[in-house]
Amino acid sequence: MKTLSRISFLFALIVLTAVYTTMAQRVIKGTVYMDGEPASGVTVEAHKGSSMMTSFDGKYEVTADAKSKYLKFTLLATGEAKKFDLVEGSNNEIDFAFTGTLPAAGGNVADEDAKGDIVLKTLEELLKEQDKDFMNQLSLYGEFYKQEDYKSALPHWQVLYEKYPKSTLNIYIHGAKIFEYLIENSSTDEERDKHIDEFMKSYDKRIKYFNSKGFVLGRKGSSWLEYKLSDKRTNPLEGDALKTALQTGYEWLTLSVEEEKANTELPVFLLLMQTSRSLFKLGALPKEDVVKNYDKCTTLLNEIEANTKDESKLKEIKEIQPYIETLFGTSGAADCDALINIYTPQFQAKGNDVEFIKSMLRRLRQAKCDNSELIEQATIKLYELDPSAEAAFNMARGYLKKDNIELAKKYYQQAIDQEKDPKLLATYYYESAVLLFVKQNAYSEAREMARKALSLDPDLCDANMLIGNIYVEASRSFNAEGIHKSAVFWVAADYYNKARKGDDCAADAANKAAELRKYFPNKEEGFMEGLKEGQTYKVGGWINESTTVRY
Repeated sequence: MKTLSRISFLFALIVLTAVYTTMAQRVIKGTVYMDGEPASGVTVEAHKGSSMMTSFDGKYEVTADAKSKYLKFTLLATGEAKKFDLVEGSNNEIDFAFTGTLPAAGGNVADEDAKGDIVLKTLEELLKEQDKDFMNQLSLYGEFYKQEDYKSALPHWQVLYEKYPKSTLNIYIHGAKIFEYLIENSSTDEERDKHIDEFMKSYDKRIKYFNSKGFVLGRKGSSWLEYKLSDKRTNPLEGDALKTALQTGYEWLTLSVEEEKANTELPVFLLLMQTSRSLFKLGALPKEDVVKNYDKCTTLLNEIEANTKDESKLKEIKEIQPYIETLFGTSGAADCDALINIYTPQFQAKGNDVEFIKSMLRRLRQAKCDNSELIEQATIKLYELDPSAEAAFNMARGYLKKDNIELAKKYYQQAIDQEKDPKLLATYYYESAVLLFVKQNAYSEAREMARKALSLDPDLCDANMLIGNIYVEASRSFNAEGIHKSAVFWVAADYYNKARKGDDCAADAANKAAELRKYFPNKEEGFMEGLKEGQTYKVGGWINESTTVRY
């Protein structure tokens, strides 16, 4: 399997959904074939009816209207489409050959011995019989392969691949390397796609003769996505071609996880979440499916983690889990209801796992689930297990929600006293400042807390916004008259303008700064005080800040 760094690209793709008509009166089903083999990745659409995409077995089932005139078969990988005309009273079981011909009635489409040039014997049988052609080709390809001379190995490997497909699994393992070499050294997109298609067929052939369907489909989906989205293409895929290529890979990955479950190769989970996220971002996948895939991936990863003692696998799980969390958290599908439904049973099962509770609380707070009972229960449990700075911070928030200000202040201070990380400490100072301002009208103390937050994290635009808000509110009771009182708005505007530099605050800060202009002193007032535009002016009292005169 490719390393994480090689597969951690984000995908965008689209799924073709079934469209059902209220007048559907017949169900048509059958199998789609390509060159005598069941074909996956073919969309079957009934005129005035539903559509679906074939899976590994090539089977389809669509609902058609009594007046439907045709079935349309579209190969997702290329966009090529073909029609099958329906006639009144026609059979509802229709097999379709997209390429080649339909297999003979009663025949086995996978039975290649009938061709006469296929030898379906194992390595042991071939060596026992001293099959000279096989042994010669095996020796030649093996030597070239060891030297990484894939070009010279290719013709000898191809004989084994085509004539002795059941002889040894190495035909397919080594074949993957040879196909990768051919793809990466293709001179045109057409040549590249031809090799990719052959590569995918080799995965199908491996499944046919050596089983391990779920495992191989994971490899197949990963290879497909990697090479179809490669930046080595002269003309990168876009539009419908990109969507259909990505959809194909997504289907294989989904089938792999369904087949393998806790035996799934770990990077497949990451790829599945990447494709799910992109689907949802494009409006092509329901939120429920993103949530379902996230739940499936995390549940299986937790199961693997609990049952393995392999240190390298445990390390890889620890690397993958944060990526999956981030993909889900930034997908837009991770709303409060979805998260609570996912995390409630997990919390019941892992209620003594400190790291799990911390991760869960962060995700729930990001989704604005502060009023949920789950957060309250988890917050108390975390503090019991680990009275750390983060746990104290969560306790403070819990008490603030209950309007228990004194206990909230106590736990905020505890979090501040224990925290070593500057950015987290800045957050604790900021939230303490909000409490002092909103709940206690303690303007000066709130400002000092906000200033401490900014000293630790100058990019914390919310703290600049807060100081601006404090000054606007304080202007009502500020002990001054005339221009000296309204000059407070100059200082407030200064902080809103500082906050505009942060992406999270830019729009709100710009609006507030513009709104304040109508409260600025006018030129006549300034003239009477001898103040000129652009001059430095100091606002006294507890504010004690210098600003710039402007009208």
